[in-house]
Order: sequence, then C-alpha cells, then structure tokens
Amino acid sequence: MPKMRKRIRKSSWAGIFQRSAAKLTRSAVKSGTRVIKRALKKAVDKHAPPPGAGVWSPGVAVGAAGRRRFRLYRPPDAKVGERLPLIVMLHGCGQDANAFATSTRMNRIAMRERFLVLYPEQDRLANAQGCWNWFDTSSGRAYGEAALIIKAVDQVCLLHPVDSSRVAIAGLSAGASMAALLVTLHPDRFKAVVMHSGIPPGTAHSTLSAMGAMHGHRAALPLAATPVTMAASWPPLLVIHGDADALVSPRNGLAAAQLWADAAGAQAGTARNVQRGQRYPMLVTDFKRRGKTVATLVAVSRLAHAWSGGAANKPFSDGKGPDASRMVWAFAAKQFRP
Repeated sequence: MPKMRKRIRKSSWAGIFQRSAAKLTRSAVKSGTRVIKRALKKAVDKHAPPPGAGVWSPGVAVGAAGRRRFRLYRPPDAKVGERLPLIVMLHGCGQDANAFATSTRMNRIAMRERFLVLYPEQDRLANAQGCWNWFDTSSGRAYGEAALIIKAVDQVCLLHPVDSSRVAIAGLSAGASMAALLVTLHPDRFKAVVMHSGIPPGTAHSTLSAMGAMHGHRAALPLAATPVTMAASWPPLLVIHGDADALVSPRNGLAAAQLWADAAGAQAGTARNVQRGQRYPMLVTDFKRRGKTVATLVAVSRLAHAWSGGAANKPFSDGKGPDASRMVWAFAAKQFRP
C-alpha cells in the first residue's frame, strides 16, 4: 500500500508538472506570436506608402560619404513632357521618410498643386537617433551627408520630370538645420529654404556645441555672403518655430532669420498677428531689403517641438497649429514665379 501511495503522488506531481509546462509553453508561444506580429506590423507600416493617390518610389544616393535611401512622391496623371517643381523634405530625429511624409501630409498638397516631393532618409548607422549630423562640421560628416542629399536631388532631377529651376528645401529640427547648411554650400541650387524648429548654420561644430546651440546658448557665425551675392543667388528663408519649444530654443528661430537679414542688409518690418480659424495664433515678421523679402519669421504661439498643423496623434506633429506644409508650398511657389 505505501508503494502504491508513492506511485500515485509521483503520478500526481508529474501530471501537475506536465500541465504547468504545457501552459507555460502555450503562453510563451502566444507571447512570441504577439511580438512577431508587432514586429511585422511595424516593418509593414514603415515601408507602406503614406495614404493618398500618386507614386511612392524608393531610391538610393551613393557618394564618397556612403549611401542614403530616399523616397520620392510623384502626383498621379503626370502629363507627357510636363516639368514639375520639386520640394526636398528633410525629417527630424526619430523619424524616417515615411513617418515624415505621413505627419506633414505634404504629399496631399503636392497632389493638388502638382509638384514632386523628395524625402532623403538618414541611416541609423550614421546616427542612432536618425538625426542628420548637421553639427559635425569638424569631422566633415555634415558635409558628407550634405553631398549625399545633393546626389539624391541630382538623381531625381535626371530620372524624373523635374524643373531643376524650381527646387526648394525644407526640414524639421535636425532636418531644418541640415537644410540651412545645404543652402550655404549650394545657394544657387534652391529657390527657397524653410527651417521648422531648427538651428542656424555655423552655430555648432560638434555634438557638445550642438547641445549648447539647442538651448540657444551659442551665437551663429555670419554667412559667407554679401548683399550683392544674397540678391543674386541666395534663396529667401522662411523660419517657423513654436514659442513653447523646450527642445530647441525659440531663440534659434530669430537667430536664423536675423542671420539671413544681416547678410543681405535687410531690416525687420512690423510684426503682425495672424490667426486662421481655431488654430494657434502666430506672430509674423518680414525682413526686407529694397522691398524684397529676404527672410520671414513665423513664431507660433503654444507650439512645442512639432510640425505645425501636422497629422494628429503622430510623433513630432501638432494638428492644432497653422498648417506649416501649406506655408512651405506658398512660400516656395512665390519664389518659383518668374
């Protein structure tokens, strides 16, 4: 009888163990399946085209500094022989081409107004946070990345129906800083430049100095331009910056506009309050020389570090602000006119 009890106890414990092991196995499988599904969804979402009609095509620019992927949006029903304007859009940290296109909704405007949009994409091996290395001029990384972006522009202009005389560039945060740096290197390539929540060129030269610049503690070096060269070949600047930006100080927005104005010998006009519907109000200041606008500063009230008027519930996007994408196109289109 005692032996029988031992066998029963052993049998009971074995059953319990087997049932527990089976339960744990099922739980692990379910958990693993959920993780795999989330990873697959993330991968699909990353490569899925932004919503809307048109062609969303991939590309790669290759140069001495390596390679960078890009995405190109082309509006539907392009006519044979039609040459369209091009807007270059540089994303901020923590973003990629798809995320930036989705949050800014620039493709929607491109479809309506008929222009192409180029979205160069930073490589995570070059910067773990996906930031453009606009500040790293001491090592030359900033110039290498700028050269790759120009390679992407050249490639798109060669292979697609682009009017190379109507090209503008815009960016958010690190993308805005890279856009401004790119224009200082190739001012004749762009008709307009837009900095959204960025830092003016010549403000930093390393990671450490970039941190100080973000907080508005560093002065920018003057542009290598004169009023004559500014009038002849430099594009005008539009600056959009939120006055509640705690990541990149709003002082940088004023500094960028003042940098362009000083180089051109322009003076600030009277600031005007503008509000569209229920969106955040903005304070707009034009810097002009001989009646020509050299720079425009748009200080958006209550806007933090986010694309103004972007898609709701997206990172670095605030749908309550005035529509920055509309402002980008309106500013560029004005410069595209003969």
